[in-house]
Amino acid sequence: MSPSQREREYERRRYEKWRDRQAARQAAARRRRRVLLVVAATVAVLAVVGGVTWLALGGDDEPETTATPTDAATAQTSPTDAATGTADAASPCPAPTVTPPAEPVQLDTAPDPSVAEGRTWTATIATSCGDVTVDLLGEQAPQAVASFVTLAQEDFFVGTPCHRLTTEGIHVLQCGDPTGTGTGGPGYTFGPVENAPADDVYPAGTLAMARVGGDAGSQGSQFFLVYEDSTIPSDSAGGYTVFGRVTDGLDVVRQVAEGGVEGGATDGAPAWPVSLEQVTVQ
Repeated sequence: MSPSQREREYERRRYEKWRDRQAARQAAARRRRRVLLVVAATVAVLAVVGGVTWLALGGDDEPETTATPTDAATAQTSPTDAATGTADAASPCPAPTVTPPAEPVQLDTAPDPSVAEGRTWTATIATSCGDVTVDLLGEQAPQAVASFVTLAQEDFFVGTPCHRLTTEGIHVLQCGDPTGTGTGGPGYTFGPVENAPADDVYPAGTLAMARVGGDAGSQGSQFFLVYEDSTIPSDSAGGYTVFGRVTDGLDVVRQVAEGGVEGGATDGAPAWPVSLEQVTVQ
């Protein structure tokens, strides 16, 4: 067998394994939804009989050490149709093929803001679902842009998964963590918040830094792409650093969002896996 044939065979096996995992996840999601429907029906009957009032409780929805924007007050519900996305459909995106290095780049300190040179950079975020082009706002958010540019030049983002998708309340795809857990970073953190909107409105196409709730100095490598206009309330640390605007490829992010969240939730890993293959800046 020639080297090219071996490579094709290897890729075929990788795809088949990914396809089998997706099928198993989708079957499990269907089972969970059937159970939830039964529970919901039972609760509805009890509510009518007993006069129970149910409230959607809000607040900070992040796990303990996860760098993330705070979600709005929403109940966890499953997508119901093609318009809102469903994990049951097959992903239109190829399976991610690039994996992060065994030891991601770690830096001692955040790059100096002067790296951004007070200019607008153009970045191409190549994902496993397609390319997203953004303008990086070096003048408005020099520290965040200096960090992003440096990490891109160090190939920090290669193979990193986009580990979080939200589909209700706020509409973002979060990426930039080499561990895929929401707790990883580049070895440094920085602050304060830069260029946050005064009205807490983040238009579709916004590129912003994720951080730990209430901690302006916890920004690192994780960022989020807003795919629909979203209001993200400020917390005690302020808003979220806006450091870029999507100029092309927002449809790529929306395509991932159409698949919904794994397990039919509204906040969690995308049901259609997507990863960053390369980030280039100029």
